[in-house]
Amino acid sequence: MQVEVGKINELPPGGMKAIEVSGKEIVLCNYEGKIFAIDRRCGHMNAPLDKGTSEGYIVTCPMHNAQFDLTTGEILSDPIPRPRPSDFMHWFGMLMSNIKTHNIKTYPVKIDGETIKIEI
Repeated sequence: MQVEVGKINELPPGGMKAIEVSGKEIVLCNYEGKIFAIDRRCGHMNAPLDKGTSEGYIVTCPMHNAQFDLTTGEILSDPIPRPRPSDFMHWFGMLMSNIKTHNIKTYPVKIDGETIKIEI
């Protein structure tokens, strides 16, 4: 089922936009003028990927820096805990390293004139 999710002019090059369609949280990404749609939630600890960064075809999670290929949804790098001086954060970082990170889902995108549609 194809669903209209926005207009091209709402998503500048390098931009990301969170949407919800049929109960699914999705992020639209504009990479070099081509629109991609991925799961909004990180495959590691469920952080919202639209709050991270999109550089080239790589989306980086804002929470622990896990990186995903927005063209395939595959994980490119495991989470990297941000260094903090406290013992708790060291313990938490060690615990976090034992949480498996999963690929994220991608959705087929179709551009119809100025309208962005995705396949759900």
